[in-house]
Amino acid sequence: MNHVLILGAGMVVKPMAEYLLEKNFFVTIASRTLSKAEALLDNHPNGTAVAWTVDQADKLDEMVASHDLTVSLLPYTHHVTVAEICLKHGKNLVTTSYVSPAMKALDAKAKEAGLTFLNEIGLDPGIDHMTAQQFIDKTKAQGGEIEAFYSICGALPAPEASDNPLRYRFSWSPKGVVMASNNGARFLKDSQVVELPTEQLFAEPIKENFPGVGDLEIYPNRDSLSYVELYGIPETKTMYRGTFRYPFWCETLHALKQLGLTIDKPVQADGLSYAGFTEAVCGASTAEAVAEKLGLATDSPAIKAIAWLGFFDEKSLPYSGTTSPFEVLSDLMIEKMMLGKGERDMVVMQHIFTVKKSDRSREETRLRLLDFGDKKHTSIAKTVAWPAAIAVEMILNKELDVPGVHIPLIKEIYEPVLDGLAKMGIEMTEETKEVALA
Repeated sequence: MNHVLILGAGMVVKPMAEYLLEKNFFVTIASRTLSKAEALLDNHPNGTAVAWTVDQADKLDEMVASHDLTVSLLPYTHHVTVAEICLKHGKNLVTTSYVSPAMKALDAKAKEAGLTFLNEIGLDPGIDHMTAQQFIDKTKAQGGEIEAFYSICGALPAPEASDNPLRYRFSWSPKGVVMASNNGARFLKDSQVVELPTEQLFAEPIKENFPGVGDLEIYPNRDSLSYVELYGIPETKTMYRGTFRYPFWCETLHALKQLGLTIDKPVQADGLSYAGFTEAVCGASTAEAVAEKLGLATDSPAIKAIAWLGFFDEKSLPYSGTTSPFEVLSDLMIEKMMLGKGERDMVVMQHIFTVKKSDRSREETRLRLLDFGDKKHTSIAKTVAWPAAIAVEMILNKELDVPGVHIPLIKEIYEPVLDGLAKMGIEMTEETKEVALA
């Protein structure tokens, strides 16, 4: 029986552990909170939980050495440390995180050792890569060219759970979402590079009606340009990666950013109310004053959302010393916007390709994924965990042997993983229409 070590006991671990246990692997979950890891295994005879923290290097070394494969679901900053220990003991590694330059630098050593270090094998990154590359490879094999590619994904509450002014609920900590809102973005549009500073990230969202969901809006993700080379489409004139949200999210985040309420900058909090804190950050503390400052109506969606979050309340801040707008905002979101028990989340993904075919005609193809959480798992947990779990199974069963540092852009990886996901109900639909020649 092969032994799998999972580092971390976060939101995606349970569906992964269940999958691997059902496939007759022995699963060890190592976590800072032993009770959390034990609960995930639910007394399964082929599972064990270990209390462990990232500073316990010797214990990590022992655990990696005694298992056949390690899955690191730790914060990405720890993956290279884990990878180096895997190299030391000749063990394969799987993560769902983006490949860092330091991880990429281990490629030659992993190849020399005959080890597979597979990264970005979750949802986004993961399913987005695999479905895109599969379509691109098929198109090129038929003599076609990719002229435009939009790739958009969103983890959202199901429509019936989008019942607050921001129309959003979290199935994980909001801190990453708030931190990411401070990024700028860069993408390719009609052969021109478009650069958006952080102040403009939410200013002009794209509107889209998604079947089965309704109206959504899209804002761009960080730097899309690197994906031109990554996907092997140098001919494309447009490359845009974005995030789906319900209407008014972008208006509200744009307002919060204009007010300085997303930044991680220390502010003295002693003796302040939430309204006093808002005054200290942006020079206004009431809905009317903030609306005037932003040039919005007091009954606009953004002002209503900021009021609902609590930034105009006279309630005392629960902090001593200094805090930051980032901490206050994300803590208010944790308090008011977590997905409730029995509420469904959903994952929405869409690729839009404009293809010039070998006969010089053009087609637009939309690949769409819509998945909802169920009584067992959130959709985000399933769609992140299952691709990684399938990859673990393939590596341990020696069905996947591709030494080096990889992301899932080769057929040996994406075809069997996507086939496995389809059997579990996770697959994209495809809709194609002709496009008039320019």
